[in-house]
Amino acid sequence: MSDSTLGNHTVRSELSIGGRRLSYLDFGGDGRPLVALHGHISEGVMFTHLAGALGPEWRLIAPDQRGQGESERADDYTREGYLADVRALLDHLALDRVVLLGHSMGAVNAYQFTARHPERVSALINVEGPVELELDGPNPLAFLLDLPRRAATREELAAGLGPAGSQFSDRLRQSPDGSWRLPFHPDDMFRSEEEVHGDYWDDWTSSSCPALLIHGTKGYVPAAEVRGMVDRRPGTVAVQLDGDHLLPTGVPETFAAAVRDFLATL
Repeated sequence: MSDSTLGNHTVRSELSIGGRRLSYLDFGGDGRPLVALHGHISEGVMFTHLAGALGPEWRLIAPDQRGQGESERADDYTREGYLADVRALLDHLALDRVVLLGHSMGAVNAYQFTARHPERVSALINVEGPVELELDGPNPLAFLLDLPRRAATREELAAGLGPAGSQFSDRLRQSPDGSWRLPFHPDDMFRSEEEVHGDYWDDWTSSSCPALLIHGTKGYVPAAEVRGMVDRRPGTVAVQLDGDHLLPTGVPETFAAAVRDFLATL
């Protein structure tokens, strides 16, 4: 989805963090602020449907996380780096407290940021974000390293992506020299996936704001882990949706309804 398909009130803006551009979509309105963080090989535009479904009561802001979408590549993809970006965005927008939503890697960013800055987060929404991320076996994003990085035309690049083309072909970017590239650098995403793995139970359980855990019937978070995440963190409720890991785009209506119902309790 390109920016041209977004609503009339949506504005793409940016801030500079140490000379590096961080781009974000502000879906507009005067409602309460909700910041949404996407996962690997995605970008903020994935939350377009959610922004519309939440209506005027909520102002959704979705950054393109470092090295993805319209945001520039970073020198590192550490946990500390991602969390510093979130804080810089909130400071840039003068947002003292927000509801923080994250999907997948973005969910890890969201609950780790909440653990470190509880005064900035009034409620947390974790979408398919595990707390036990041990990397057993090959990196799941290793397939990215075999993809073409750029091509002379959009069509040539899309064709070269093979089966992965369905995931990225509508988000390819044109470079200043006229060539076409992916909306991320494969090496960066491989490194970021390596960096995100770990045992994060302490991060998950150290905050106390209301929290919603949305997981899919065919998602990444095991049922036993879901139960533990609810039992070990007071104030957490879980909702299971019929879908896979990509709930925000795979089942947008039921996903938006789950988020809306939770927000109505705040």
